[in-house]
Amino acid sequence: MALSLGGRTFAPFPVNHSGVFLKAVRSNGLPLFPWSHSPWRRTGNVLDPEMKAFLEENTEVTNRGSLTPEIRLRLLTPRCKFWWQRADLWPYSDPYWAIYWPGGQALSRYLLDNPDVVRGRSVLDLGSGCGATAIAAKMGGASRILANDIDPIAGMAITLNCELNELNPFPILTKNILDLEQDKWDLVVLGDMFYDEDLADSLHQWLKNCFWTHRTRVLIGDPGRPQFSGHSIQHQLHKVVEYSLPEPTRKENNGLTTSTVWDFRP
Repeated sequence: MALSLGGRTFAPFPVNHSGVFLKAVRSNGLPLFPWSHSPWRRTGNVLDPEMKAFLEENTEVTNRGSLTPEIRLRLLTPRCKFWWQRADLWPYSDPYWAIYWPGGQALSRYLLDNPDVVRGRSVLDLGSGCGATAIAAKMGGASRILANDIDPIAGMAITLNCELNELNPFPILTKNILDLEQDKWDLVVLGDMFYDEDLADSLHQWLKNCFWTHRTRVLIGDPGRPQFSGHSIQHQLHKVVEYSLPEPTRKENNGLTTSTVWDFRP
């Protein structure tokens, strides 16, 4: 089985079962957001009761197996039926938000350990997914937070994850923020977003504009994917911290062993 995106084919994660989980990982543990082709819609913090019930029934609340046991999340795990079932039985867009990717784990761990980075500051979590990094920023005392993700269902999951952690939900934007006029942020965080060369180029330019226009600090989390480590952005990065990934995260990401937080300084 393989996944196709924009005429390109990607092999799924090599494990001994099939299911929705396989669609959410590539051979090197990458998400496959069709960024430029996805419909973006704005979601509020009021959840549709039917969708809320579906998410609660088909995800597991967990804080195990990640770098941030302080944060509880609704995720797709081996205890969930869709982990094992055929991917085409999942009735919505591919649930990349239901995986706690290693770059996001590193960013979240860093913010929890260093709350001064976010305290009293405005924070944009770009490609928020499950919302863990935005949640870590909220726990650290950020004054303003925006979680941005292309999937409206991710927005609903983020709201549920805020409630799990006894936090008031923060604003969620499900429009392509790269196409919008840039707002001023003290800090932009993004994890696991450099998985496609074209997207990497677009992100690089957008982040440079953020830095030079608003003097925004940019922190990037990545476990060493080739699209990131081989990109020209490497010449503008300074390593902040590197974490050893827990064994469950290593297994779910094809043996990736570490994840690093980088400070972008163009």
